[in-house]
Amino acid sequence: MEDIEAVALLQDPVRRRLYEFVAARGREVGRGEAAEAAGVTRTLAAFHLDRLVEAGLLEAGSRRLSGRSGPGAGRPAKVYRRAAGERGVSVPARDYRTAAGLLAEAAEAAGLDREVQDAARRRGRALRGPAESCGGLDDLADLLRSRGYEPVVDDGEGVLRMRNCPFHAVAEMFPPLVCGMNLALLEGLTEGSAVRVRMDPRPGWCCVAAAPSGTASDSKNNED
Repeated sequence: MEDIEAVALLQDPVRRRLYEFVAARGREVGRGEAAEAAGVTRTLAAFHLDRLVEAGLLEAGSRRLSGRSGPGAGRPAKVYRRAAGERGVSVPARDYRTAAGLLAEAAEAAGLDREVQDAARRRGRALRGPAESCGGLDDLADLLRSRGYEPVVDDGEGVLRMRNCPFHAVAEMFPPLVCGMNLALLEGLTEGSAVRVRMDPRPGWCCVAAAPSGTASDSKNNED
């Protein structure tokens, strides 16, 4: 299915709520859970979820939602998670990904990591703006959400992590350069605040995490 057709499916408000709910969970979601969150029947939710799978926006699998196995555990249920692929629409057509990849390749070959980080740090300050403050994790989460990072707080550690990297495609090709740029961008965004950002790469997550300065996790990072 063409990207424009896939994205157009999200114009339906029910379908949009279901997609956003599944995407925000960061795990597999059953039809019943999704239906309850969207305020629709399970049958209607199943119809829309399967349409999203056909469009490549979600992926489907099956597992026993009870968590049990063996006799009496019940039949596996259909579950959904956000698809790994990306969809984008530009009218007229544009190819910024190729341009970004070429610029990253040139910067890496020329050893311009420091220059890229300096530029990213300046951009972070500019994105924050003189009137905006980043007093804590909640303020930072709002700023990051507006930039597409999909922040969530790890309650066990009190650390803010991001489910999405806005630079994912280029970061996969040039990890040191782009992840260093990303860290510098968020350093500029949080400069002068009570939050510190650090490199903390984990599979399926953005390479940067944030924590209030002076916390145990922040102290550990400084020691490292």
